[in-house]
Amino acid sequence: MGYVTRIVIIGGGPGGYEAALVAAQLGAEVTVVDCDGLGGASVLTDCVPSKTLIATAEVMTTFDSSYEELGIIVADDTPYIDTPARVVGVDLGKVNRRVKRLALAQSHDITASVTRAGARVMRGRGRLEGQQDLDGSRKVVVKAADGSEETLVADAVLIATGGHPRELPDAQPDGERILNWTQVYDLDELPEELIVVGSGVTGAEFAGAYQALGSRVTLVSSRDRVLPGEDPDAAAVLEDVFRRRGMNVMARSRAESAKRVGDRVEVTLADGRVISGTHCLMAVGAIPNSAGMGLEEAGVKLKDSGHIWTDKVSRTSAPGVYAAGDVTGVFALASVAAMQGRIAMYHFLGDAVAPLNLKTVSSNVFTDPEIATVGYTQADLDAGIIDAVGVKLPLLRNPRAKMQGIRDGFVKIFCRPGTGIVVGGVVVSPRASELIHPISIAVDNNLTVEQIAKAFTVYPSLSGSIAEVARQLHTRKAGGAV
Repeated sequence: MGYVTRIVIIGGGPGGYEAALVAAQLGAEVTVVDCDGLGGASVLTDCVPSKTLIATAEVMTTFDSSYEELGIIVADDTPYIDTPARVVGVDLGKVNRRVKRLALAQSHDITASVTRAGARVMRGRGRLEGQQDLDGSRKVVVKAADGSEETLVADAVLIATGGHPRELPDAQPDGERILNWTQVYDLDELPEELIVVGSGVTGAEFAGAYQALGSRVTLVSSRDRVLPGEDPDAAAVLEDVFRRRGMNVMARSRAESAKRVGDRVEVTLADGRVISGTHCLMAVGAIPNSAGMGLEEAGVKLKDSGHIWTDKVSRTSAPGVYAAGDVTGVFALASVAAMQGRIAMYHFLGDAVAPLNLKTVSSNVFTDPEIATVGYTQADLDAGIIDAVGVKLPLLRNPRAKMQGIRDGFVKIFCRPGTGIVVGGVVVSPRASELIHPISIAVDNNLTVEQIAKAFTVYPSLSGSIAEVARQLHTRKAGGAV
């Protein structure tokens, strides 16, 4: 029997299970150590659950905002003449039961795929034990839930342990009224008045979703605007939509504490103001799961934030140890975690591999409208990081958008002024996560605006705006205008 490479993967999220599939396919002996269930937080408590909840919210918003314009008649007694009720409502308990059911089903599907590929799945917590042995191998100690331990020997170890919600010292979640984003799926009744602390992607997504479901939402942002890390034009559209739909958006308002007062929650801001609601969702970032794993003792360099340092092929500073996903702090996206995990295995097992290129990563904020981006950003252009020109086309001019009652959103594309090569783009619209793909293909393959403009699009379609922006960029490029 020939030599078999032994791979131990600690963490079963997208970075871990995708790496396991690749390593098993390439003939390695693979063990995945996971404490919660394959799929990790992405499947069980984060991405899959939140987007399932948002799917219900999306239907609610679409109906609320367009049924009258589209000529839909509600043939019952709602809303009552004297009561400003909504036409439709939501059973949050039923929604959350569906959320949990789909998350578990996805986790079971992933487990079946990994085991079918030939990998072993162990339930427990893993930690690195000491330095590399003389033969280049590493030891991983797995502690099971019953306290028993097993030592695994690996030729390479992948750390893909993800992260967990950051908590403020004076705003500790209790799972009932003060919640983090892993606890909201235990609610049986819709929060009447929800305070969301944090206006990043997680905060904005939940704020928009609960507002659509029927909560009165206050969004507390310590920054000047919602989504400070996103395209400013896109963030401005979303904030305008939030306010127009009745959300109380509090900019430049840093929360210092949250406490229960009977059946309500009081949030105290840094300037002394106090706001009150029935529930509070804390969405103030995440902390990497890197503590207590023996990483630094094994030679793995950590950043001040606790994230694991990696290079573009997912290597850490310790020979034979790789890392992928949120624990690296590279890009908190399931797609990036999966790519990091695959790259790690391709690299260690000697297969062809291309280093991680973050300028080809497409991402999406699942608000309504959605915000999808890829490549270089408006901030990069403004800072002079890249010489590029851009055109923004509002969706109000798009015939399909008019037919569907879509008023908010735009398509923006950036290209190099001399060659017309597409270097980035932004789409703000319903299902922007689907519309960004042709721009992602262009960025990844160095396509030009001429090539995009010449490709046929369906009429009428939202994707027609992508071709129209490309045509406008071609004209401006040829004319030398910006």
